[in-house]
Amino acid sequence: MKTLNLAVIGKDVSKSLSPEMHAFIAEKTGNKVDYRKISVPEEEFEGSIESLISGLDGFNITIPYKLSIIRHLEKTVGDATSFGAVNTVKARTGYNTDGEGFSLMLVNNGVDIGGKNVLLIGAGGAGRSVAKKLIEGGAAVDLYDLHYENALSVGGVRALKEIEVKPYFLIVNASGVGMHKTEGISPVGEEVLRGCDVALDLIYTPEKSKFLQIAESLGKKIINGAAMLFYQAYYAECIYFDRTANEAEAKRLFEEYKENIK
Repeated sequence: MKTLNLAVIGKDVSKSLSPEMHAFIAEKTGNKVDYRKISVPEEEFEGSIESLISGLDGFNITIPYKLSIIRHLEKTVGDATSFGAVNTVKARTGYNTDGEGFSLMLVNNGVDIGGKNVLLIGAGGAGRSVAKKLIEGGAAVDLYDLHYENALSVGGVRALKEIEVKPYFLIVNASGVGMHKTEGISPVGEEVLRGCDVALDLIYTPEKSKFLQIAESLGKKIINGAAMLFYQAYYAECIYFDRTANEAEAKRLFEEYKENIK
């Protein structure tokens, strides 16, 4: 059995759980991976990405390179094309499994967004993926990004220059604020979170970001990004190994994974 040489590439992936998740998924599905973490400073990305691509069978790409990787690929397909962002690469083809991971996370947490108002914070690669899936699910999406033009570039949403205090069924933090150097900071405060029913943070480390801590203190349902990370990893491995994805299998494996790491 061939062992695939894989990696996650980002500005700082030192705390990434991707290697553990991918190794677990591979073992449970009868495959083998050698999965590494590769942190690349922004000033070195353009000069090093070509050698990284040629040395790997495939890789996941994360903050802040989900858009800039595209010019180094031969093509994008599926969600990667419609989102304009890539999180998975195989044979110089860009894919995006973030949206599928996000949608399955909502389903498995019993969150129905149909006809609901949603505030999405962050219009980067992950935010774009989430926006599209929210719209496909029938939600009305207000999108805020620190750079207003980024929010304007996402179709089907209402771009905000400032976050408004109003009732939202769901507030999603896709900005990355709350991890690494911004740990302990929330992109919004109590006045905004008080009006929501569900707070969802794509961050998974720490387990409860400041954003989720505030929401929980207000009695809101909270969800962190661990499930989305696992599910997008599952869908990525289906791409790497040419397997057909199965939602029931993905859910079962995530439940096993959670038990395995306790």
